[in-house]
Amino acid sequence: MSAAQNQRAPSLFRVALTAGAGATIEWYDFFAYGTAAALVFPRIFFPADLPPLVAQLAAFSTFAVGFIARPLGGMVFGHFGDLLGRKRALLTALLTMGLATSAIGVLPTYAAVGVLSPLMLVLLRFAQGIAVGGQWGGAALMAIESAPSGKAGFFGSFAQIGVPLGVVLANLVFYVVVAALPRASFEAWGWRIPFLLSVGLVFIGVYIQRRLDESVEFARAAEARSDAPAARKASPVLQVLAVHPKRVALAGGAFIASNACFYVAITYAVSYGDTVLHLPRSLLLGSVVAASVVMVPSLLAFGSLSDHWGRKTLFIAGAALTGLWSLAFFPLIQTLSAPAILIALTAQLACLSVMYGPQAALFAELFPVEIRYSGASLGYQLGAVIGGGFAPIVATALYARYASTWPIAGFLVLVCCVSLLCTYFLTRDAPASETP
Repeated sequence: MSAAQNQRAPSLFRVALTAGAGATIEWYDFFAYGTAAALVFPRIFFPADLPPLVAQLAAFSTFAVGFIARPLGGMVFGHFGDLLGRKRALLTALLTMGLATSAIGVLPTYAAVGVLSPLMLVLLRFAQGIAVGGQWGGAALMAIESAPSGKAGFFGSFAQIGVPLGVVLANLVFYVVVAALPRASFEAWGWRIPFLLSVGLVFIGVYIQRRLDESVEFARAAEARSDAPAARKASPVLQVLAVHPKRVALAGGAFIASNACFYVAITYAVSYGDTVLHLPRSLLLGSVVAASVVMVPSLLAFGSLSDHWGRKTLFIAGAALTGLWSLAFFPLIQTLSAPAILIALTAQLACLSVMYGPQAALFAELFPVEIRYSGASLGYQLGAVIGGGFAPIVATALYARYASTWPIAGFLVLVCCVSLLCTYFLTRDAPASETP
């Protein structure tokens, strides 16, 4: 037993790091789109005579397409991930994302090809959504299903840190490009650079993912069912929807606050600061990067704490803290003070970390291993569509209607209340053994 443990230790370390690295690469691609949608897409992929507000809403609508596609990605990759393995599904999702992102970098503008330009943009954004819909489940389960007993929260948080690291990477690239180029050059061709860089990241990701072993729990389950091949023919997606529809729905509701508040902070707040407050883009992007850096150790810490304090306790506390801080978020940004803006974003992402750190383990433990990829992915991506996909659009529309950020704060408080209630009923519905 001791020899087996010694042999497995470096493998665990590699699994955790590569799950985080693969997630970072995927999320870089996904967030690069969000930053571009806030800064430049309204003027590039839509008619020049559109009012600025309408163009911004159109750009955020294409951003939302990626979220609409995510449940489909969760179903497709969940199906094959539960039947064929987490590793294959994760690698396929990574390649799909990298190719779609690189293609965005060579798209013709509206001025060049007219309406065909936004149509192609929507198609590629849909492909991004399919890919990221399958990526999260693969990265999270690779780490969680190989974790030592009692450490699922900590190891699962390595997949979660891919989100802030992806934000950091995407915004750093945009920060450098924005700072290095005149505004006209950035809008003419400089915005393409972050997307084209994804070509190199694809090769890095493939190199990393090919050195992963299959998750321990899935390998054991696959070996156990090898004597019953008929069981492999059943669709894991249909099984999870037939047996656990309530858990999928409540998991989606639990994720709404985390997703909505996050995307308002890193996407709408950038657009609001740029177009309404006329703050320097470098200040906005730099603050998002700094806040995301702080989020990384926060996720690891709260993931680890959930192994001792319980997923439910932290998740509910995170929803409450995020709702309260949302009331101070925009007033701090409106001071136009760089330290206040940094505090607003950093505290918001830190509060979200209380929920997002333990989330991978919480969702994974809701479903048996044979249908876990499908169940966890569907719950996660359902919440992503409702919470994150439409949050920037809702925020933009609310400000346009009321010329105030208080209705936006009220919207964020509301989604936090929804997530708090869904988490309470979700953990009541699950057996005690599945929610530590």
